[in-house]
Amino acid sequence: MTFPLASYLVVTFVLVITPGATTAVVLRNTLSGGWRPGVATAVGAATANSTLATAAGLGLGLMSVRYPPVQVVLRWSGGMYLGWLGVSSLRRALRPDFLLALASEETPGRKVHSSFGQGLAVNLLNPAIIVFYLAVVPTFMPPSAGTALFALLAAIHVTMAFLCHVGWAFVFSRLRQFASRRKPLQVLEACTAMMLIYLAARTIYP
Repeated sequence: MTFPLASYLVVTFVLVITPGATTAVVLRNTLSGGWRPGVATAVGAATANSTLATAAGLGLGLMSVRYPPVQVVLRWSGGMYLGWLGVSSLRRALRPDFLLALASEETPGRKVHSSFGQGLAVNLLNPAIIVFYLAVVPTFMPPSAGTALFALLAAIHVTMAFLCHVGWAFVFSRLRQFASRRKPLQVLEACTAMMLIYLAARTIYP
């Protein structure tokens, strides 16, 4: 293993293990629906990462650099979407019939599909991921490197992020089972909601 690759692995690991918007959405969906929605969110996020990496490799991601309004639109769209998820979670957590709301909100199949869509949307609207593929990944590539190396480094990031999110889903699905009573779950839901609202504000006003 060459030193640049080792450095890339360390940097990428630190980035993916640090909780962010995607992690918060994984937690939200795991707490509200269990293991399957949490993993579905992780799959959606990985799909978005793969899409953005492909766009960056083809040069399409440069549009967000050459045209600053594109970054503004992405930032505001992503922030507003996170805010909407956070507010909806907070409203649900404050309901007296909280457990009933969780059970009747969506069927398990629809919950999995909507969780996948949320993971996909959150990452597609995340300018930080675009910057990662456009600015961070190339710094670990020799000047003569081709697209194959970029694809390898991007695949490492996608895989590491996916495994990390699946790990969060596993941990919080167990926590959900342990805290199966109404009050502990409400507290966890409210904390996740506040995290999403905070991240929404940070996304809009970095």
